[in-house]
Amino acid sequence: MAPPSSTPSRPGRSLFALLVILLAFGGIMIWQKAYSPQYALDLAGGTTVTLSPVLAQGGKAPDESLDRAVEIIRDRVNGSGISEAEVARSGDNIIISVPGKGQAEVVNLVGTTAELRFRQVLAMGPAEQTPVVPTTAPTPGATPTAVPAPTATAGPGSATPSATPSATRPAGRAVSSALAAPTPTPSGRATGATPTPAATPTGAATPPPPAQPQDPLAGQDLSGIDPAVLADFRKLDCTKKDRGQGTVDDPNKQLAACDKGGAFKYVLDKAEVLGTDVSGAEAGVDQQTNEWVTTVDFKSEGGIKFGKLTGRVVSLPEPRNQVAMVLDGVVISAPRIQEAIPGGQARISGQFTPESANELANQLKYGALPLKFEKSEISTVSATLGQDQLHGGLIAGLIGLGLVVLYSMFYYRGLGIVSILSLTVAAVLTWELVVLLGKLLDFRLSLAGIAGLIVAIGITADSFVVFFERLRDEAREGKTLRAAVERGWTRAKRTILVAGAVNFLAAAVLYFLAVGGVKGFAFTLGLTTLIDVVVVFLFTKPVVTLLARMKFFNGGHPLSGLDPDRLGIQKSPKQVLGRAITREA
Repeated sequence: MAPPSSTPSRPGRSLFALLVILLAFGGIMIWQKAYSPQYALDLAGGTTVTLSPVLAQGGKAPDESLDRAVEIIRDRVNGSGISEAEVARSGDNIIISVPGKGQAEVVNLVGTTAELRFRQVLAMGPAEQTPVVPTTAPTPGATPTAVPAPTATAGPGSATPSATPSATRPAGRAVSSALAAPTPTPSGRATGATPTPAATPTGAATPPPPAQPQDPLAGQDLSGIDPAVLADFRKLDCTKKDRGQGTVDDPNKQLAACDKGGAFKYVLDKAEVLGTDVSGAEAGVDQQTNEWVTTVDFKSEGGIKFGKLTGRVVSLPEPRNQVAMVLDGVVISAPRIQEAIPGGQARISGQFTPESANELANQLKYGALPLKFEKSEISTVSATLGQDQLHGGLIAGLIGLGLVVLYSMFYYRGLGIVSILSLTVAAVLTWELVVLLGKLLDFRLSLAGIAGLIVAIGITADSFVVFFERLRDEAREGKTLRAAVERGWTRAKRTILVAGAVNFLAAAVLYFLAVGGVKGFAFTLGLTTLIDVVVVFLFTKPVVTLLARMKFFNGGHPLSGLDPDRLGIQKSPKQVLGRAITREA
């Protein structure tokens, strides 16, 4: 019985797929008008701001508060971890270095404590508008339902009114019942009018009217809302990663804001209670319901203001009976008020996990920052030193690349051309991705990141060595070059994939555990590891397959790198690479 035939190799498909990828990335670069990468602080310069804590009577800032402030500011300026912004403690001071931004922008970003605001919800809707197809007949209406929002009640010792949640919508949010209201009857026909004889059917159905986006505020009471804020609400994009974080939050003006999950957006009234009115907050388990809740304590004046606010909104229809807690321009919670809370202590419940309850407690307790800071120093960082280091790093990279090219040509001869072409393709693909990531995700290339790119030269060359040596091993066993390529690739790709997986895993662990420039190194190392696998599979192997069909390589030419002398064949007449070769004793 004949052995099963292997799947024929189709190098043209792989090369075409790679060409499509390169052209697609190039097209996006042109569309985005991005042609060069963005550089980090050490290469492009930037702004450094030193924040010093303001303490009463010259006390010392608690380490816990300073560490939390560092974490919050780091999330603000470097949320993705790849923008190369640096935030570090220096004694009791916090030093923030942000690349490529003006002083005013950096100061606005990190120099404010962004106090917590308590605002009444005036209107709300889903962040994404749902297309609605108009109908020519009334739509049967269902009973409107409301999404159960987290609820705020008086502190322990007071009765907690019960709410009837809807079973058809996810908990933890609140949506006006107008969004679920039945479609109104069209006014094109009066009730009780003499019926008009139906027209003779023409045999073709009338196409439905085009879908129209649903107004997220349809049916809601918009009285008392500033038209400019309504316009801001309709333009607000909650799909961005920051959800509008850092928006100027004037407590004396109405505000349009997203929730932190990006699912809903709100029109909010002027702030009536501020974060300075909160004396403390903590998470715990309700002994009666066994659910996690967050308890908020207000100062004496804050308790009075919060009691007036809750007493005024408790009897209003949804969503105006909700009070939003806004931190740094983002709604972190908007519980429905179930009763007036005059005692200075409120309890927020709503299907919390231990993590989410503690997170809300910390946000309410600290506001944006646990301490008040003043800007003790603002300076511009020069990139002169970084440029000198970049120059030296590029020279080192070129020397390393040159040595790899010389070694490939000396040892592999004709096959060395494949190595050079593969490195060129990898370099083009890396350049495109670095530029696009800088444009779309604010990825900035630092000296550490460039080191990761230089290390990638060795990783990519190592993949070629593994493949070529497997190919030569198969050729030494007497297989024709075409068979040696396929058999050698089958054995080599496993090694290449395992090595790539190990490198990528190491880069991922380093990225998640490190901070600062080390993150940049880990990111570029992981990126180039993926590029190496793509290039080897979609370019190196297909090109070698095509070369195996050429007489220059298949015939074992001395310059091909596959001649008998280079393979070290010592036996007399033997069929190697498709031709007989005679050896003298």
